[in-house]
Amino acid sequence: MAFWVFGYGSLLWNPGFTPKQTVRARLHDYHRSFCMLSIHHRGSEEDPGLVLALDAQKGGQCTGVAFEVAEDEEDAVLTMLRERELISSAYYEDTVNLISDEGETIPALAYIINRDHVQYCQFDLEKQAQIIAFAVGGRGPNTEYLFNTADHLTQLGIHDADMDWLVQRVRALTAT
Repeated sequence: MAFWVFGYGSLLWNPGFTPKQTVRARLHDYHRSFCMLSIHHRGSEEDPGLVLALDAQKGGQCTGVAFEVAEDEEDAVLTMLRERELISSAYYEDTVNLISDEGETIPALAYIINRDHVQYCQFDLEKQAQIIAFAVGGRGPNTEYLFNTADHLTQLGIHDADMDWLVQRVRALTAT
């Protein structure tokens, strides 16, 4: 059975491996949300950033990319993803059923926010923009994460109104 990984945020532009194939796909009953405080990659414990997570939402939908992992790379990719995504216990790993644009069901590994974790948050868009505009972590500025993700969603033809608003607002906040 093929091993697939669901990308909805930074995996879209930095999967960390070369996929055997990529397929645009949707996950139902979840949405893409800046609902995880980043204390490692895009912020610090003193000044957390925000990163995207899959957040459960009845009737919701998140469109992203299913990445097929080459058979001979499955163990290495899983190890790399776990080191990257499970740096804290804010995400948990689960297998979800994606629906491709062609209607095919694809079981895929996904990283989902643990709503009981201290890094889970719910902020309005303005507060999200204020945090993203100025946070910096071990992998760089939070703005880079936002802009790269938004650019790749646009390239894939995936419209996300909240993401578009955040990009415009963060650009306004960081303009000099």
